[in-house]
Amino acid sequence: MRMNQAPEWNRDALLQSPLFAPLHPVLAGLEAGKFPAVQDCNALLAVRQPTITVQSGAPLCFVAQQCGKLPFEAQYEPRCYLRGEVPTRANNWHDLLNALVWMTFPRAKATINARHYDALTGESASGQTGRGAVRDVNTLFDESGVIVVYADDNVGLAELLRDFKWKELFWQRREQVRPQSSQQGMGFYLFGHGLYEKALQPYVGMTGQGLLLAVEPAFFSWPLARQLAHLDSLLADYLADPEHCRSTRDLAPVPLLGIPGWAADNADPAYYDNTSYFRPGRRG
Repeated sequence: MRMNQAPEWNRDALLQSPLFAPLHPVLAGLEAGKFPAVQDCNALLAVRQPTITVQSGAPLCFVAQQCGKLPFEAQYEPRCYLRGEVPTRANNWHDLLNALVWMTFPRAKATINARHYDALTGESASGQTGRGAVRDVNTLFDESGVIVVYADDNVGLAELLRDFKWKELFWQRREQVRPQSSQQGMGFYLFGHGLYEKALQPYVGMTGQGLLLAVEPAFFSWPLARQLAHLDSLLADYLADPEHCRSTRDLAPVPLLGIPGWAADNADPAYYDNTSYFRPGRRG
């Protein structure tokens, strides 16, 4: 069941959640006693080295969101690209989580922003209107994306995921997809800030849009900070290719509560017999 109202700020609970693991380093820098304000996010940026910048070279900062009809350069994506300013609403989980993802995957977020800006300026020059496929797919990943990494010698795991073989992937190959297992060959890292918002109150049916990236087997033994930096670089390079993320075919559905350790119930093999959640493949 989806949440009816936003939960209260509980930093320590988020630091215990495996779904929020990519955000743990940034979350640890926030106060436990109050919902973070825009200035708290900017304080984290101020001590960050090297300085986070957007692709225009402007340093990143979080600013209060403006209301009303705005000129092009003051709209969300252009303002971010041209001035490095990310409009952020106060006391708003969705925007706070967006800020935390910016600080966790800065290169990838800047690349997505640049693709939006390029699409918008291209539409303006050609007189076209509407979002277009590129913006739609990049927005989908920005909101609901999950980075799925697999070791080069475990290509079979990636095929199981693409082919919707959920019970074989999450149960029969459990040790290879279980976080921090000595046999781990596949890992899952939430990216989309909308997906993080859902993860505040996880529910059966919660599904991410997975982008699969190959890594070396040693990746899974690296410290989290090194993993995140590597993923940011890999993802930014992937998204920078204009031929990538032009269609939803680049993304694969991932039923997130099937990942070992991400839901208490999934320690029972019968959990994966729920075909309303673990749906059979749609692809030929």
